[in-house]
Parts: sequence; structure tokens; C-alpha cells
Amino acid sequence: MALLEVKNLSVAIRQKQGLITVVDNLSFHVDENETLGIVGESGCGKSLTALSIMGLLQGSQVRITEGTVCFDGVDLLILGPAERRAIMGDQMAMIFQEPMTSLNPVYRVGDQIVEVLLQHLKLSRAAAKQRTLELLDLVRIPNPILQINSYPHQMSGGQRQRIMIAMALACSPRILIADEPTTALDVTVQKEVLDLMGELQRHTGTAIVLISHDLGVIAQTCDRVAVMYRGKIVETAATKALFADIRHPYTKGLLNSLPLVDGDVEWLDTIPGQVPGIETVLPGCAFQPRCAFADERCSYEKPNDIRVAGGHWARCHYAGQST
Repeated sequence: MALLEVKNLSVAIRQKQGLITVVDNLSFHVDENETLGIVGESGCGKSLTALSIMGLLQGSQVRITEGTVCFDGVDLLILGPAERRAIMGDQMAMIFQEPMTSLNPVYRVGDQIVEVLLQHLKLSRAAAKQRTLELLDLVRIPNPILQINSYPHQMSGGQRQRIMIAMALACSPRILIADEPTTALDVTVQKEVLDLMGELQRHTGTAIVLISHDLGVIAQTCDRVAVMYRGKIVETAATKALFADIRHPYTKGLLNSLPLVDGDVEWLDTIPGQVPGIETVLPGCAFQPRCAFADERCSYEKPNDIRVAGGHWARCHYAGQST
């Protein structure tokens, strides 16, 4: 049984004209000690999916309208607020995209980690502080005894991201959702953070959902990949299988837009246009307006998932043909 299983999840935003679906009939699973990569451009619904799983949409104009989110066999969507809070931050944790806006600027970073330990593990304050020092050392914060009293603005971007990782790992969660954890970091620090997450996973066995717009990062770190476009998964496969035989034009466009380390290219390929807005109604394939392979059928008929091989699926009329 999968550790996390999302089935037919639909999420909508309340507008003047009513509810508009932004995540549509989404299904995926994550096994124990596995890393699943969810990749796509901004506006594809990646972060909204993560917030839905973590139960962080209360009080907003966003609503889960359909589906189930089962963690270890329990549907999180039917739990009461207290039951949900007992799981979040303890058995499930999340690293947010921008640590400077996720950490409280008026509290020391050590106090923010201690708060998690006091809330979920019921430790004494002295034991929580000792555990915090161990966590800071685990995520390679230099001189933890000094840094435990630092405020977020006194730390570098890479250090703040490590604080977020330490906070997320404080209760040894069984699954960690990392929402673009390296977006604001330079490439050297990005590699250090990704290596750290991989090392901690090997040490703790935590399953990871890594959300990114960068296929290069996904290729280096993930066991399986789910490619999202406009609220749907359009292609999914084991990482090696996906990169060996890409079948959806959108996935191919994302890959072609990456610079080659050993190449000398004056202009990078781009995907024309942008992700259609939520108010745009498309009767056919959502990627059709930007797809170089689209024909008339794509403009009026929505594609279904086509099995390529094994666990490799693509949502394209012509997924059975190599693009």
C-alpha cells in the first residue's frame, strides 16, 4: 500500500462567476522511502496541490471539491481540524518555497523549531532546545550554539532554507513535501541543499514529494516523475523511463528549454505562449494552443491517459507515437 495516495483530487477557486476548477481530477501515489518529482511551469497547480494535501487552504477562497487524500490508509479530507493538525508537522511536513516569508521575522530561528517540538512531541523546553541543536548540526548549520539565537534576516538564503528543512524534519516525518526548495538559491547552494535532502532521506527513510519547474533537478533526485500542466498530470513514469522516451510534447518542450552543459547554443528552445488562465475554456487538449504537433482533433477532443509501457502514461492523443 502506498504511503500517500491522492485520487481524483479537484480543487477550485471561488470567483464572482462561481467555482473555477484549477486542479482537475488529479491522481498519484508516493511509496515509502521514495522521491516523487512533480514538475511544470508556474501556474500549473503544483503548489496548490501541495497545500491541499497539507490542509492549508482553510479560510481562503480555494476549495477541494472532489477526491481523496489518503495517508497510510486514512483519508485526510474527512478528519476534523484537531486530528489533521496532529498529523501535519508530525507525520507529514512541508518545506515552503521562500523561507524568508515562511519563517517568522520577529522570532529567533531556534525558538521556531522548539515550538514544533513542544507542540507535537511534548518535550520539556530544555529537551526541545537540545534537540534543536542536534537538528541544526544535522542540516550543517555552522556553530549551532550561536545560530540558534539568530533571527531569519541575519542568515543567508541557504542557511534559512536549512532552517526550514530542520523544522520540517524535527518530528521525523514519514513524508516530506518540498515546494521548490532551491528556487531562490544559487547553483552551488542548490546542490548542497539537494544533496542534504538526499542524505537525510537515506538516513531517515522519509518519502519526499519534490515540486520543481526544473527537469534537471528532477532528473538528479527523483525516482518517479509526474509532469503537470494546467491542473492535470500529462505524463508520468519512472525517471529513467521518462527521459529515455518522452511522449508528451509539453515534457519535451520543458526538456528542450534546458541549457546543455557541453553545448554551444546561441538561443535556447522555448515553449510559445503561456499557461492559459483559469477563466479560459478549452474544449480540447489544454496544451493544444502551444503545441507544435497539434491538429484539428486536439482542438475539440480532450485526450485520455495512454499507456506507453509499464508505469509510463501520457495524456496525449498521439502518446503511442514518439514525438
